Amino acid sequence: MVHAFLSSVIPVALAEIGDKTQLLTLFLATRFARKYAIIAGILCATLLNHMVSAWFGVEVARFFTPQLMSWVVGFSFLIVGLWLLKPDKDDGVDTRFMRYGPFVATAVLFFLAEVGDKTQIATILLAAQYRDLYSVVLGSTVGLLLANVPVIFFGNWLMQRLPLNQIRISACFLFCLLGIIILIQTWSN
Repeated sequence: MVHAFLSSVIPVALAEIGDKTQLLTLFLATRFARKYAIIAGILCATLLNHMVSAWFGVEVARFFTPQLMSWVVGFSFLIVGLWLLKPDKDDGVDTRFMRYGPFVATAVLFFLAEVGDKTQIATILLAAQYRDLYSVVLGSTVGLLLANVPVIFFGNWLMQRLPLNQIRISACFLFCLLGIIILIQTWSN
């Protein structure tokens, strides 16, 4: 349980650095003064999105033998790792939700931005690997919050000072390393 939690926090936090949802967080923080409402919106959206994602990962894992699932997860981690090298672009924000205030706007926009996102895919893979829904959801949510909450309070300052390329490369390395470890363990069994 602790292993699944910790193994979910770090990759998701690193994958989130420079991600489109982090750019969305920066946008929301510049538009709304109520920072804790933004945090609450991110928390609710992430819990819902990652609960569905982790559930999907656990359910998919049931249809495969553990060895086949390990091969799939190992190669998927390599693919996500390489995907992390491609920086996200700010695709613009659907501002029609802004009139509902910081909590609703954040919850809706963040949930929509997370659909098909790297951190959602990572959550699916982690849940499939560990088959531990709650630890993965908690870990991936904590990781996402660790990457986004500082942006709410110190966004512009952080975004100018963080070495986003080096962080992306580190996240790529971590995901690829996890994939290689899983593949080696699977190969040796």
